[in-house]
Amino acid sequence: MTVTTRFAPSPTGRLHVGNIRTALHNWLLARQAGGRFLLRIDDTDRERSREEFVEAIREDLAWLGLHPDGEQRQSSHFETYENAFRQLVSSGQVYPCYETPQELDLMRKVLLGRGLPPIYDRGALKLTAEERAAKEAAGETPHWRFRLDHDSPIEWTDGIRGAQHFDPGQLSDPVIRRADGSWLYMLPSVIDDIAMGVTNVLRGEDHVSNTATQIQMFHALGAEPPRFAHEALLVGTEGKLSKRLGSLGVADFRDAGIEPAALVALLARLGTSDPVDPSLDADALASAFDLSRFGRAPARFDEAELERLNASVVHDLTYADVAERLPEGMGEAGWEAIRPNLSHVGEAGEWWQVVTGPIEQPDFDEEIRTYLSQAAERLAGQEWGDDPWHTLTGALKETTGRKGKALFMPLRQALTGRDHGPDMAALLPLIGKEEALERLHGASSR
Repeated sequence: MTVTTRFAPSPTGRLHVGNIRTALHNWLLARQAGGRFLLRIDDTDRERSREEFVEAIREDLAWLGLHPDGEQRQSSHFETYENAFRQLVSSGQVYPCYETPQELDLMRKVLLGRGLPPIYDRGALKLTAEERAAKEAAGETPHWRFRLDHDSPIEWTDGIRGAQHFDPGQLSDPVIRRADGSWLYMLPSVIDDIAMGVTNVLRGEDHVSNTATQIQMFHALGAEPPRFAHEALLVGTEGKLSKRLGSLGVADFRDAGIEPAALVALLARLGTSDPVDPSLDADALASAFDLSRFGRAPARFDEAELERLNASVVHDLTYADVAERLPEGMGEAGWEAIRPNLSHVGEAGEWWQVVTGPIEQPDFDEEIRTYLSQAAERLAGQEWGDDPWHTLTGALKETTGRKGKALFMPLRQALTGRDHGPDMAALLPLIGKEEALERLHGASSR
């Protein structure tokens, strides 16, 4: 059986970091097994679904390198849902309910006040055919619930959580369809998983109780449930779910200059004890992906760690990787010189201005100005050569007796306007002799 996973976002907003992690792990699981990773757009909510979010989901997955092997949309499957719905109504496994939201809320409060679980009492099943007909004649439109089989304990071996056991008698029969005819998540998801041949469902632990009820839906439709695994949810560095974490999306990472490889490297291992290694490519990450290595503790997402990973990724990018993203005129030598000082590719422009100018030099005291004048005189008279920096500093060391910081720092400040930065041996050839002399003369006369 071909391993088939799916990522099923609702196009009611942008993907956030939790969604991204789910998509990545499903993609890795499928790729490891040589299987299929499918994108399903869960757009049954016609009022809130937006086409712009569908496009954004596709763009975000592509930016991360997660290319689906197929795509489907729930909005094209309404006839399939209707057929399954009629089948389940006919078999008595789906039934109409007439309670209002206010009545249901009151029932829950009463049960909680008595210290009892707020489980639906199946009052609608006690109605006679005549009573149902009277309600509908009075204009009461029912919502619909799936009838759980209380005589069949729900059990499965979770790929992360291990053996799971649920007593269906302790669960409410889930509402699957609203009074206006629109669908809730539960049943359409099962119907589509069957139709798509999904073999593995990997999602957050907040879906565990959904899985319990959906397993009975699979059986009711005559299908074998897929293998389920539920991973711990993400938390922020403060140790609890944060609003920022819940809204942090791909667009935010792109705008912040995060490389997709850095984000993938972090999220691929988040929740495991495996080290995060930004040098691993997709094949290496997939081959090492193992659900048994995921723990039950909340997975901590640390933006500071992501920044460190991003710098590491940037330092390994070749000129060909970034050429289209660099400032005009910046060639391979410029990239090689500046790259070690970057945390984000977008910072290249700031450092390239150190080469192209203008720069803002500090005010030097008389002693330093004299030294810089000597440096200008020496540079003007020397052959430029392949390594003008070391030729210049070697000569100045002999003639002035300066060494260490006293030798190098005034030159760096005069030539770049900075106290630190890329290796001057790499920068000076890029600045060029004429511009370097102009800067030294300017600094010595300030």
